[in-house]
Amino acid sequence: MPQLAAKLPEPDLKGGVFALGNFDGVHQGHQSVVKIARDKARGLGVPVRILTLEPHPRSVFRPDIPPFRLTPAPAKIRLLQQLGVEDVIVTPFTLEFSQLPAEDFVEKILMRSYGAQHVVAGSDFVFGNARGGNMQNLRGWLAPHNVGVTEVTPFRDGQGIVMSSSRTRIALQEGDLQTAAHILGRPWSIAGIIQHGDKRGRQLSVPTANIALGEYLRPKFGVYAVMAGPVGKSLRHQGVANIGSRPTVDGKNEILEFHLFNFEGDLYGQEWEVELLHFLRPEQAFPDLDSLRAQIMQDIETAKGRLAAAIIR
Repeated sequence: MPQLAAKLPEPDLKGGVFALGNFDGVHQGHQSVVKIARDKARGLGVPVRILTLEPHPRSVFRPDIPPFRLTPAPAKIRLLQQLGVEDVIVTPFTLEFSQLPAEDFVEKILMRSYGAQHVVAGSDFVFGNARGGNMQNLRGWLAPHNVGVTEVTPFRDGQGIVMSSSRTRIALQEGDLQTAAHILGRPWSIAGIIQHGDKRGRQLSVPTANIALGEYLRPKFGVYAVMAGPVGKSLRHQGVANIGSRPTVDGKNEILEFHLFNFEGDLYGQEWEVELLHFLRPEQAFPDLDSLRAQIMQDIETAKGRLAAAIIR
């Protein structure tokens, strides 16, 4: 099982090929960086390790901006671990750390702390105080240590479009799950601890479970056909979910609320993952709970049809 280092490395984390980046989303471009690093490490006969920062620098410099994460730290680390690396090393990002000169990042972090033997990063990778380091600097500063650098060009799809986190965010905010899944190489999902709600779903004869959105990007508010399951296990339960503020009954708290078909059990306190597969309709307010319940019943049938069609294909 890959190890997770929070600060300075243990002796057995020294050396190896290091893939560098924020990796928010762990999309196909990020996956290509990790694959190239993994192949390089195999050729050198050394471990492959990922060095990333948490929290995301944008959260530190601009704490007032709306949530934007495709994969908050737990999800990001879990996805990176699944790519066949020995270790995911998380360096805490603070305002103090942001003042570290780019050359010091190379000398103190990559060399002195981790003893990197080769470094891999995307061509747009920048680092250090005021983003003063780039791939050209990195190559020059590592050359005296006889440490090579592999620069990975942007990953493009068959139409030549660059796979990026920003493009994924736009697609999700437009309800375009197919484009988001195309960039990510998998459906986008939200994971979290099941929380107690107001039990309104049970009053409507449609029991639901709630997950706080937290740092997650807010996709287009509305109703989705989903697959769900405990984190780390098969997402085999079909369902329907609403993402938004529930204007008919609440209108304040932004949550993911989902209902599973043919499921019985208490999920409270468990960590579940919900995969968004089809956007069904925008969120809307209803004049009364009877109207809301009628629409939920229709949403359930629509979701079942969309999910069944996907299985048949």
